[in-house]
Amino acid sequence: MFEQRDGEVALQGDPATDADDARLAYIGRIASPWKLREDCPKNMNAARERGGTATVTVDTPYRAGLAGLAGFSHVVILSWFEQAPRNLIVQKPRHASDAKGVFALRSPARPNPIGLHVARIVALDVEQGVIELDAIDALDGTPVIDLKPYFASVDAIADATRPSKDT
Repeated sequence: MFEQRDGEVALQGDPATDADDARLAYIGRIASPWKLREDCPKNMNAARERGGTATVTVDTPYRAGLAGLAGFSHVVILSWFEQAPRNLIVQKPRHASDAKGVFALRSPARPNPIGLHVARIVALDVEQGVIELDAIDALDGTPVIDLKPYFASVDAIADATRPSKDT
């Protein structure tokens, strides 16, 4: 599913088999239009451009945690990219001329394959544990590990910078 490209470096071991690995609780699942990795948008902007709403369904034991989320326009979703390899530490994205360390990339292939998505809440049904979203850049069935309200006042950084896409 993830082929190793020239210039990439893999870890000697696989974090997925490490005895000290975290024991995460999946609190729900994402339902999205994206069934195959090659069809899935690479980021939320691309997901919004392609259209297609999504939902997060929170499992019954965790639904009480949705109390107070109503009224927020956006939610931060942390997901677990369970199909991604965990042993690539240097990667060469298709769009880049040089390989980069995984911590300078948003690739799902990483020691802890945690996805970060900021989505608009279209509808919320706390009782059923369903959050309807404007879009998502995750495969159908992706596990959710946490939800957090988005606060524009602290989450958006107006003067944030980044290198160009070519470097």
